[in-house]
Amino acid sequence: MTIRREFDTAILLLAVVLTCFGVVMVYSSSSIMAAKRFGDDFFFLKRQGIFAVAGFALMAAAMYIDYRFWRRLTVFVMATAVILLVLVLIPGVGASVGGASRWLRLPGFSVQPAELAKLAMVFYLAHSLARKKDKMKSFKLGFLPYMLVLGCLLGLLLLQPDLGSAMVIAGVSMAMLMVGGARLSYLISVALLAVPVLYMAIMQVDYRRRRILAFLDPWEDPYNTGFQIIQSWTAFGLGGVFGKGLGEGQQKLFYLPEAHTDFILSVVGEELGFVGVLVVAAMFLVLCLRGLRIAQQAPDDYGRHLAFGLTFLIGLGAFINMGVVLGLLPTKGLALPLLSYGGTSLLTTLFALGVLLNISRQSREDKP
Repeated sequence: MTIRREFDTAILLLAVVLTCFGVVMVYSSSSIMAAKRFGDDFFFLKRQGIFAVAGFALMAAAMYIDYRFWRRLTVFVMATAVILLVLVLIPGVGASVGGASRWLRLPGFSVQPAELAKLAMVFYLAHSLARKKDKMKSFKLGFLPYMLVLGCLLGLLLLQPDLGSAMVIAGVSMAMLMVGGARLSYLISVALLAVPVLYMAIMQVDYRRRRILAFLDPWEDPYNTGFQIIQSWTAFGLGGVFGKGLGEGQQKLFYLPEAHTDFILSVVGEELGFVGVLVVAAMFLVLCLRGLRIAQQAPDDYGRHLAFGLTFLIGLGAFINMGVVLGLLPTKGLALPLLSYGGTSLLTTLFALGVLLNISRQSREDKP
């Protein structure tokens, strides 16, 4: 039987703490740059603060809306994500930054459709896996349709190009399909077939190839392709165990590129030290473990797949970002959920946590 209980307090508290801490770190890492670029050292702080307030409102609404409601909007959400991914590729509609068209400019802010596409894929898979649970062993009915949908999304993302988001969606999809009962042989076959495609996508594109070479040996080109990771390592090294103090970091002073977005954890490392980074990593670990527990106790298959997918999406994003800034993974250009500057990422993550909290309010209990 299904019982109603309180929201998962740990996830709720972690969502609030990480978001508020992220707002503080966005200001700490961006104030000097904002003052020079916009003449207002509070520029990024004000915007991130607005996004945080809007995100909390969105999370609160999702907490009290039965998660099954979103199942009825699956097709609409997926169609909207695909349309936005197409629009961003149209010259004059999508905003191009650094050779990549990943944003739609709206009055006062930008939208990154890739973030919505990640959520859309999770909701689609949760709905479909719950409906097809008895057909998942079939290649034609239980595997091929997912590969077609996934291929469509990945193709649109690679046209932007956004290899990082494409790899996240692919990873989350494969994990959900494995948990959903797809044959392991199918998943392994697709992974093996993807290897040469991924190799070509990386090695035939100059900037991606240089990123891989910089990952293998950043000191080969320390002032160009290896600059980011070297400056990130320098930030961690300067921070030591306890850090130099909040706001006292030096690497954010035009040494560390993207200090308030992709490399915000490096600023945490310099200002709050190894202890600060460890606490942040521990909070994400606890959040993921609680999310998996919610998935295990969900009252139905849809809730179980949805909770797992949302948890894995947030956890994988955090893992990749941390791996990049520590030099364990090649640079991907992915934000650290809840901490990095960015409205679309923050809003979608808090919404996902709101849905997860609603699932947590409902648990499965066996009848005596």
